[in-house]
Amino acid sequence: MEQTYQYAWILPFVPLPVPMLIGMGLLLFPTATKNLRRMWAFPSILLLSIVMVFSTNLSIQQINSSSIYQYVWSWTVDNDFSFEFGYLIDPLTSIMLLLITTVGIMVLIYSDNYMAHDQGYLRFFAYMSFFSTSMLGLVTSSNLIQIYIFWELVGMCSYLLIGF
Repeated sequence: MEQTYQYAWILPFVPLPVPMLIGMGLLLFPTATKNLRRMWAFPSILLLSIVMVFSTNLSIQQINSSSIYQYVWSWTVDNDFSFEFGYLIDPLTSIMLLLITTVGIMVLIYSDNYMAHDQGYLRFFAYMSFFSTSMLGLVTSSNLIQIYIFWELVGMCSYLLIGF
């Protein structure tokens, strides 16, 4: 059980390679990336499904024990100032992780066929994967600084998706 919680910090960052690879592909190999654009739905759905499996495992563990797990890294420690980042897993977090991943997977599956002939297909999947990363980071945040950072990222992704 402890090992699952120990690696829970990875969950928000699992969907992150998709927007990074799409962006690098569009910058370095624009023609090849656009020709293979339908290929990018699979890794998006796969990575979010992996997060959903681990979120389900965390939810089951939370139901059985209902404990709170918090891990905090101290990045900068001064006399009166401490800059800390970490993650917090409690029953509400585990439920929200499951909700975000389930809805995200359904949106990605539906969008694959719905947007098959749209010019912005790649952009949409990059935005959606980054939105999922931001939301997962938001619900696992352990302090207000992290909540603010991920809230701003969620707002930026929402702006990009709404303006799409």
